[in-house]
Formats: sequence, C-alpha cells, structure tokens
Amino acid sequence: MSDAVLTLSAIKRGYREGPARVEVLKGADLSINRGEMVALVAPSGAGKSTLLHVAGLLEKPDAGDVHIEGKLLGDIDEAGRTALRRSTIGFIYQFHHLLPEFTALENVVMPQLIRGFSKREAEVRGRELLGVLGLEPRLNHRPAELSGGEQQRVAIARALANGPALLLADEPTGNLDPKTSDTVFSALSALVRGAGVGALVATHNLELAGRMDRRVTIVDGLVVPL
Repeated sequence: MSDAVLTLSAIKRGYREGPARVEVLKGADLSINRGEMVALVAPSGAGKSTLLHVAGLLEKPDAGDVHIEGKLLGDIDEAGRTALRRSTIGFIYQFHHLLPEFTALENVVMPQLIRGFSKREAEVRGRELLGVLGLEPRLNHRPAELSGGEQQRVAIARALANGPALLLADEPTGNLDPKTSDTVFSALSALVRGAGVGALVATHNLELAGRMDRRVTIVDGLVVPL
C-alpha cells in the first residue's frame, strides 16, 4: 500500500476574467505522504488557494488526476465529494470560522455528530483533542471568550476531530503574533505527526516552513521544490 495520502498529477486549472482566460495551474504535480508536513510557500496570485481547493475537492481541475488514499476521484459526484471532505479531509483557515454561539467543545463535537458519531463518542474525542492542545480549562468557553491562539487551537481540534487522512491549512497562524504562532504550530505539528496525517500547509512564515519536512512553491503554474 502506498504511503501517499494525496497525489495530484498534471493538474490544470484556469479561470475566465472578462474576455481573457487565466491559466493558474499548468500541469502541477504533488504527492504528500502519511505523517508528512509539506509547506506551500508562494506569493499571492501564484495559485496557492487554487491548489488547496483542488486538493480539498472544493474545485474540480480542468485536467489531471486527484488521488486521495490511492483512490482516483475524477468521476466522483458532488455528494461523494462532500462525504469525502467530511470523513477524510480536515481544513484549517487563517480565520478560525468557529460557530460563535457554541462552546469550544461543542465546536469540536459538531462535525463528529454530522458524520454519524454518537454524542458520547464525539465528546470523548473532543475533550481528548482539546486537552492535548492545552485547552482543557476552556472547554465550555465560547469563541468570544477565547484568545486568538486559543480560537485557532479549537479550529485545529475541529479539523482533526473526524480523524482525517489529509489536512489542508491555509495560513493557519497568519493572524497570530510570533509567540502564539509558534505555540499553535507546535501543537498542530505534534498532532499531525502523532496521528500520521498528511498535511499541506500554505504559509508566508519562512521560519515555520523551515520546520516542516519539505517546502514547495508554485512557479509558472507548476509545483517545484523550494
């Protein structure tokens, strides 16, 4: 069995802007293994978000193949894509997107209930993840009562709650000060490696990128080592 969690092969993706068409990805290849953290470092407009969206099944490529856990996903319908995102892919964004009316624990429990876990199972898993992230005293606090770093750690716990094989993070520490950023990244890294998750992390933080297993960038629509 291959160790690759994600394989992108010859991915092409473009968009129409008025009368013109802009080709963003022009045959991009990328593979990420279990337990591997790969930093995606590229300037704005290079195609980072497009690559993450294709990898996360939020957009279909114009050409090329997407494999997740060795499974080719070219002809999967929208319901199948949604089910895979729910069970196999975790997402973390620059802004935490927590539900403000729910507590930290409830925000982590919610995606598990949607997937079909019992409330008891979901709460046990939620408490475990939040405890590992140092948030046990904050389980019953709503997002407005948490610091920025605490909110982002809740978002990490939520992204990993369903035991995904693949984690996609878009500037997960972009809104945080350097000390908090380091704390949040260390927690994320420990959980990813401990669970054997493959992670693609888009970041402008070169210091954090240097702590990952590999660094890649996007040049003229292709993914290349950095």
